[in-house]
Formats: sequence, C-alpha cells, structure tokens
Amino acid sequence: MGTWDTGPFDNDTAADFAIALDRASLEEREVLIRGVLVRTVNATGYLTEAEEAIAAAALIAAQCPGGEPIETAYGPEKAMPAFPVDLRTLAAEAIARILDDESGLAANWVDPADASRWLTSISRLHTGLAPPPEPGDIRLFDIDA
Repeated sequence: MGTWDTGPFDNDTAADFAIALDRASLEEREVLIRGVLVRTVNATGYLTEAEEAIAAAALIAAQCPGGEPIETAYGPEKAMPAFPVDLRTLAAEAIARILDDESGLAANWVDPADASRWLTSISRLHTGLAPPPEPGDIRLFDIDA
C-alpha cells in the first residue's frame, strides 16, 4: 500500500481514483462513486476497493452541511456533481463496513499512532455522513409517566 498520510486521498489507490474521476464526464463521476460504494457495502472477504470508497465518501461528505472540503493536491481537480441524498446513506454504510473490517486497512499501519489517527479521521468521516434526524425523532422533553 503506497500510503503517505491518513487523509482520504493520501494513498496511491485513492489518488488514482481521483485521476479516474477527473477523466470521467460529470455524469460518469456519480456512477463511479456509486459503484465503488455499492461494491464495498456488498463485498465479502477482503475489501479490495476500501481506499476508493473512503475517497468517494469524503467527496460526498464535503457536500453535507458542515462537511469538510477536500483540500489536497491528490484529490480530484474537476468539480463533482451535486450528489443525490441516497449516496450519503450508501457512503455511511461503506465506511461502517470498512470500520468493521478488523483485518483490513487499519491492520496495514505499522505505526500504531498513524493507525489511531487514520481511524479517528475515518470515524469523523462516518459521523459527518450520518443522516440528520427525522423531525419526528427529535424530542424536546422527556416525560416519565
């Protein structure tokens, strides 16, 4: 794994995914992102596209309210389409799948401090993708009967 830092595009595979996104038409970018997320959610065994799924999820999270912009030279240079709402849920599912994979990417880190920083950034990404609560789910008061 050619990894140089803990960000979503800070590895060779995700940087190559960014290049593929830049080469794709605007309409094809959503298809590429959706595809990698669906394959990650549905994967059994080793998650072969986990790095791309993290990068895709970061692009989606950047469009969420309060989302962190992608500020790296290794991310896509071209604009992304406005992603449909269902991709937010799909991205959150893909990140949850990656976080649950004990033998996956987290196990590849040699330095435990780097692994911890990576897990923290991925967990923060997952939290940012969590859908907002439905209006009926917000309780203003807890009344014990």
